[in-house]
Amino acid sequence: MPLTPEEISELTQISWDIRKTIIETTFTCGGSHIGGSLSQTDVLVALYFKYLNIDPARPDWADRDRFILSKGHGGVGWASVLAARGYFDKALLKDFNKTGSPFGMHLDSLKVKGCDASTGSLGHGLAIGVGLAVGAKLQKKNYRTYVMMGDGELCEGTIWEAAILAGHHRLDNLTAFVDRNGLMIDGPTEKITTLEPIDEKFRAFGWEALTIDGHDFAAIGSAVEQAQSVSGKPCAIICKTVKGKCVGLMEGQAQWHYGGLNSDLRDEALKSVDTYYRALLG
Repeated sequence: MPLTPEEISELTQISWDIRKTIIETTFTCGGSHIGGSLSQTDVLVALYFKYLNIDPARPDWADRDRFILSKGHGGVGWASVLAARGYFDKALLKDFNKTGSPFGMHLDSLKVKGCDASTGSLGHGLAIGVGLAVGAKLQKKNYRTYVMMGDGELCEGTIWEAAILAGHHRLDNLTAFVDRNGLMIDGPTEKITTLEPIDEKFRAFGWEALTIDGHDFAAIGSAVEQAQSVSGKPCAIICKTVKGKCVGLMEGQAQWHYGGLNSDLRDEALKSVDTYYRALLG
């Protein structure tokens, strides 16, 4: 069923809080991959607070849905979502990426509750997701696997090897998201390696493919529900997003792939987020 206005309002409020946590954590840890963490936020919030069949009190529950952040450098954003969902105390993020903290820049599945797979070396998350989806089929389990990839990550050949395999095995329990913010560490993706048409590429490998606004909760919800209803093939959801979303000084700027914040920039970023959401929610 479509998300109700009340659900969209609730998810929007959660995203507001998550983006502020990302900014505060980036400030305290000295730097993070903040641009892509902000662009992925709305999709992760929709998944963790509406669609994933999970129980934070039982992070190792055998029948839980799996989520893999293949673009592992977005760990500061993912950790912020996991904390908000109740996997661990948000106060732990004050030591993010510091000596002795369980949180490295890329989350470690052996140290962070709710992290189903360690990632960071780009291109491997979809292959892990394919393995999990095949495993569910073999064990006759009903859990679903969701993978979030970066658009720059699609330059990696292992992504497409995994995509071919997923299509071959008709993995309709696998959904992949592409955080299509159009920018990678070196600049615009299309100036570095042409990726388009992404949707047609996935379709050629036997996938259903959808393209949506990755900041529109109604669109995200509709796409996830459509992916869940697809039979006999995996589904790729290409999410058109904005790098640095909601922070004016960062939006659409490749230099904010990674960056640190002094107190003045933190305050400016927080003000920008508050201004955006107050206008959005009235």
